[in-house]
Amino acid sequence: MNKDQFAMSDNPYEKLQVPEDASFEQIKEARDALLAAHSGDERQRTEIEAAYDAILMDRLRQRQEGKIKVPERIRYAEQLNEPALAKPNRIANHPALQWWQQQLDTPNLRGIAITSTVYAVLMAIGLSQANPDTLALVLSLGVGFNLVWLQRKEQRLGRAFLITLLALILGAMIAVGIYQLGLPGVFLNVDQLVGVGVFVTFWLTSNFLR
Repeated sequence: MNKDQFAMSDNPYEKLQVPEDASFEQIKEARDALLAAHSGDERQRTEIEAAYDAILMDRLRQRQEGKIKVPERIRYAEQLNEPALAKPNRIANHPALQWWQQQLDTPNLRGIAITSTVYAVLMAIGLSQANPDTLALVLSLGVGFNLVWLQRKEQRLGRAFLITLLALILGAMIAVGIYQLGLPGVFLNVDQLVGVGVFVTFWLTSNFLR
């Protein structure tokens, strides 16, 4: 089809040189080929695009009337750009995960600075003294501080006591496990290692739990 014949045709299918039952791929290929053939004629390119849009509109009309089933990819461009409806995330909505998220806290810089300073000082005192009594004293101070710090967040003393107790046990168990493994580079005795483990768990719970 030459340029004059193309301009005289009012049928969009004839303009794109495709049958009315052509597939979407055939229509798109015909449009691209004609655009390339008329690359220097902006008027013809505009008419080609108009014919292509008219075919899409015709296919959509037929689809709405139930005459054909149009593939999703030839819908309106704005429909293609609409974000898909978010599917419910079963994992995110799991009760156990929601409960755990409610227990977490986002610390501020001031809180981190205070807890880091307190536990660092207590840890330094405990490590500098080989006396078990001194270590027991600083651990007691750490327990008290952690208890007060957690209680001030939720005003729930029982919960703060339980978290502090669990942190104390967990820190001690991890420290003993490390000591028994005899990892290279660990030069602390078991009492000192327990102190480090407990203060680390205290620091984590006081900052990141409610």
